[in-house]
Order: sequence, then structure tokens, then C-alpha cells
Amino acid sequence: MKLVIKFDGCSISKSENINKICLYLKQLSITNEIVVVCSAINKTTDDLMKIAKFVETKDKKTINSLISRIIKNHKQIAVRSIDKLTIRNKLIKKLDSDFDDLKEFLAGALIIGEITSRSLDYLISFGEKLSINIISHVLLNLNCMSFPLTGKEVGIITDSNFGESKLLIDTTTINVSRTINSLLDRKLLPIVGGFVGADQYGHITTFGRRGSDYTATIIASCIRADEIWIMGSTDGLMTADPRITHNARVLKEVSYAEASEMNIFGIQQIHPRAFEPLLKDQIPMRIRNALNTQHTGTYISASTRSNINKPVKCINAIKHNGLIDIRGSMIGLQGTAAKIFSTLANAGVNVMMISQNPSESSISIVVQKMDLDKAVNSLEINLLGKLVKKIDVTTDVSIIALIGSGMRGTIGIASKVFNIISKNNVNVVMIVQGSSELNLSFIIRDTDCDSVVKSLHDELNLSIQ
Repeated sequence: MKLVIKFDGCSISKSENINKICLYLKQLSITNEIVVVCSAINKTTDDLMKIAKFVETKDKKTINSLISRIIKNHKQIAVRSIDKLTIRNKLIKKLDSDFDDLKEFLAGALIIGEITSRSLDYLISFGEKLSINIISHVLLNLNCMSFPLTGKEVGIITDSNFGESKLLIDTTTINVSRTINSLLDRKLLPIVGGFVGADQYGHITTFGRRGSDYTATIIASCIRADEIWIMGSTDGLMTADPRITHNARVLKEVSYAEASEMNIFGIQQIHPRAFEPLLKDQIPMRIRNALNTQHTGTYISASTRSNINKPVKCINAIKHNGLIDIRGSMIGLQGTAAKIFSTLANAGVNVMMISQNPSESSISIVVQKMDLDKAVNSLEINLLGKLVKKIDVTTDVSIIALIGSGMRGTIGIASKVFNIISKNNVNVVMIVQGSSELNLSFIIRDTDCDSVVKSLHDELNLSIQ
């Protein structure tokens, strides 16, 4: 098969893991054409983001400490992963060159005392540049010929919206397919840094956090891969959080639509646009464990068989949120919701769930707990006493989401779910279900979350295949 395989930062954070992964890739490449996409080594991007903040305060001591930590971590991994001295020295020399570039960039930034969105993208792109060189040299140490490429070098072209760049698909498809296929024809294994591209002027851009997933699916689309594997620390998508429900199991297969819903509400976080490039050619994705390659993971495709006996596939929960009930004279007024949500958007608040009373007298919204004070203050300053008459706040609430395409058109699902909740003497604060019927979500207190998830998982028999 022609495969695109993406590894997250945790998978490649230790030398023993890297050696295990590279040995697996070598064996896999004997009978398959492979393209590897790598994130930065765990916590590297976080450290680079911290450096950017300390540049603005000109805190040289902390910046030097963070750089030293990055250098030490990467060099330790390099030394421990490679036993052939010539290859190890070659890698150290390449890493030192990249570190010199990083130090030179920061010296200039410190003089100005500012990191722009464009220079921030350049700064945080170093993480992937370092990781691909380590993986490539470890493969070389195993006598497997590879070729490291940044997102810019592989040909990913974006707009100039630094930090959250948008892909220019036509140009990218031509560039990437030509570059990758040329390497594969030469029996080289491309190792591509995720998360990063370049605009039409050659300036480094990034896709935002978890952008390596997006890079991988872009490449898969460009070369028309047979499958894409997202390799992380879990065996696949689960029927529930195993930290809550001990008998949660790995789902064998789900659809793109189901996986997108699970991504929003689940533990396995994938870039929100990662599925888009796969839809045209309906390229399947697998969620797999980088260190448990015997497990085939969760297979994600355009459509899957629905089990009429199990319309719900999984139960996901997000704890520690805030519920805001907004009441006022909204009946018949046009643009009321728009004013509320634009106020929250201007305050930088992401709204997770929405419910409106049929009488139009109130709107309830759910936000993350860390955004709660900011959301309430913004609404009070801009709308209270005008459009809004009263704002009530409930803290520490959980979103429970039941997901499954089998719920569509199945009678009695909501009744069964809320009967189970009633048996637990739990009060449901808010309920939302879209017209697709793919997701039934409701709000309960954090203190009730675990018991409700366990009960639903057991009563709906989700632990049984």
C-alpha cells in the first residue's frame, strides 16, 4: 500500500520509542510505499511558545534556560538513539546548525523586544525541523535510506494568515505529489515535518496546534494514498474514557462524520480540518498506537455499517465547564443571538453549546471554565440592562455526548438515555440534539459525570462488540 503515517510528539519523546518506531518503519517499507509525518518532540513547541512570551519581556535568563533544555533533550535523544559514530556526529552537526539559527533569530528578536505573528510561526517551526532530522538519522543508522523535509520543502503552500494559515490546495497538490513521488521512485523514505507550510513569498506559516494531523491528510490527498495512520498513545477511538469506564473498548470502525463528532468531545484530539482533504478521494484513516503496532486500531471511512442494536457508538464527556443563562426582552427581536455571540467572539470566548427557549425569552450557552469570567464580564458590560435583563451562571458542569450514526431515525433513544439518568437521581440541566441526530448532548453537574457515563456505558452494552 501507499501509506502516510503520522507520529505525535509523545511517541518520539524517548530514544527507546524512536528506535522501536524506526525499526517498524523499516520493516513496513519493504512491502509498502511510506511517507512519515512527525510532530515536534513532546513539549518542544510549548517551550518555544514560552520563549516567544519572554522575548517581549526581554527575560534573557529564562530564554537561555529554555533553549538549553531544548538542546539538551534533543542531543540526549540523538546520542542514545544512534550507535554508529559517523551518523551520530552527522546528526549532532545538523542539530547544532539548527540551534545556531534559532539563537541568531532570538538575538535579533530580543533587540526589538517583539515577536510578530509571522516571526512566531518561524520560531515554533523549529520543533518539527529538529524531530525530522532525528528520525531520519535513526533510520539511516538502521540502514534505511530516508530524506527529511520541512513542510515548506515538501511544497505545502498556504495563505499569509500566520498562526492559522489556510491551504492553497491546487498549488500544494502539484508541488507535494511531484516531490514525494520523486523520492519514492528513488526508494527513499520521506520524513516530513508536520504543522508547517509556507506562503507564496516563502515565509514560514503554521496550521495551529495539532496541525501535523492536517499536514498528514494533505499529503495523503496529494499522493492519493491508500490509507493514512495517525499514530498516538492509544489503540484507537474508545467507547468511553477508560479513566472513567474500566470496560471501555476500542471501536473497530466509525465514519468520518462520527469521528469528527468524537474528535470534538473525546480524548483523541485531531486537527479540526484534518478530515477535509480525505473526503474527495475517500481515503481511509486509522487511529493507532505507535508503540502497540499489533493492534489495527480504529478504521475511519466515508461510511460504515450501522448496528441497529447499538445505535450509540460512544459516550464522551468534557468536565469543568460553565453554563450561562441569558434572559431578557428578546421575543421577536431580530439579531439578538448575533449580538450575544459577536460580543463573546470579540472577547475571545469559544461557545461550546447553545440552546434557546422556544419562547425566545432566553438563550443558554456553555463555555470552558477558564473563559467563564471573561464571558460574563463581556455580556454584563455590553448587553446587561439593554438587550439582556438577567444573567445566571452555573459553574462546574459537564457535557455528556452520545455519538453514533445509528441514532438517526431510531425511535426511543432519548427516552432510554434519560430513563437511565433518572435511575441515578441526576438532574439534566440542558439538552441539545442537532437535526442530523448524530449527537445527543446534555449538561449535568461535574459531580454526577462519572456515575452517569458508567451507567450509560453499561446499560447501552457498549463494552460488547
